[in-house]
Amino acid sequence: MHQYPQQPSSREPGRAPRRSRRAVWISAGVACALLAGGGGFAAWKYEWFSGNGEAVSFGKNPAPAADTGAKKKSPETAATPTPSGDPDVLMPSGPKSAFKQTAKLDDGTVIAKTRLTGAKSGFEGDVWVWAPKEYDDPKYAKSAFPVLIALPGGNGYPANYWSDRSLGLQKAVSEGVKAGTSLPFILVMPVLNPDAKYYYDGSDIPGQAKMGTWMAEDVPDFARANFRTYKSRDGWAFMGNSSGAFVGLKHVMQHPDKFKAVIANGGEIVPDSPLWKGHQAEMDANNPEKLAQKLIDTKGPEVLVAFQYGTKEGGRARLDKFQQQFGKGPVKVTIHEIVGGDHNGWDYVRGMKESALQEVSKVLKAPKPDAG
Repeated sequence: MHQYPQQPSSREPGRAPRRSRRAVWISAGVACALLAGGGGFAAWKYEWFSGNGEAVSFGKNPAPAADTGAKKKSPETAATPTPSGDPDVLMPSGPKSAFKQTAKLDDGTVIAKTRLTGAKSGFEGDVWVWAPKEYDDPKYAKSAFPVLIALPGGNGYPANYWSDRSLGLQKAVSEGVKAGTSLPFILVMPVLNPDAKYYYDGSDIPGQAKMGTWMAEDVPDFARANFRTYKSRDGWAFMGNSSGAFVGLKHVMQHPDKFKAVIANGGEIVPDSPLWKGHQAEMDANNPEKLAQKLIDTKGPEVLVAFQYGTKEGGRARLDKFQQQFGKGPVKVTIHEIVGGDHNGWDYVRGMKESALQEVSKVLKAPKPDAG
């Protein structure tokens, strides 16, 4: 059984840039690998893409015991394990989504994609998912797993770059599980915006696609429909880069009853979509600073904000200001400096391995293996 971490930390200074609205260009790295050519690429291609496009499912439940009663169970009911004694465990509620593999990792786990039409937002977009090796381990068949909703920076449309294995997020979680520094998170990676033209600040801006409802309601409902999750906020967190960091921070401040923590990389703190023009009151209602103050004033539930920034991008002053003003009462704020780090996913993953995954893992609920 894995030992999971018990305590948080923080670190040192830098300077503040304005929000970067550029994506991490994963395709450039892939192109370089392609140009390298040769047998190395052939092996790489086989490992990364073998089985891509094929239907996959998550949670291989053991075969049901023989039913000797007069009434026969349906195969679906029979194959579903009974949850553990923890009343917080929620077994997949359905309906199940149709997943297709988009990448395969060295440990045999896969990243898969599906199309989700949000029942509450009405928005339709792609969502990628990854489950750790432990999720299919029979001893965890009755246990829930914590969910980390991973958001990209830049436009975050039509793809979510965290679904590209080259960034190493999935590997970082797997290695952290082995080292006892990370929980075995289910990663849910939705598109961030409804198009590549504007930034919607993960909010229900009047007259626009309801991206706040998509992120806070439809995406978690989708995870609950397909995976063994926790009912309480103790099993839910966000992680995001740049504009995605803002969205994650905003939702944790706005819905502390649903989400308990956020890893905010290159953290952005205030809404700045041009689509807010003429809607100041609604914009204020989606401002993490105002939401944090409200949480403090109402003595709301405790939340963790784990900021990260790279010394090559700066931004420490902005994060320090947020920590000084709002890091009190129920709002716990840590800041991790990534030495030599820049504004990109690779360096943020390095920071997560150094600190942030461990910090968030300490406040969330670990899966529990079957005592038998």
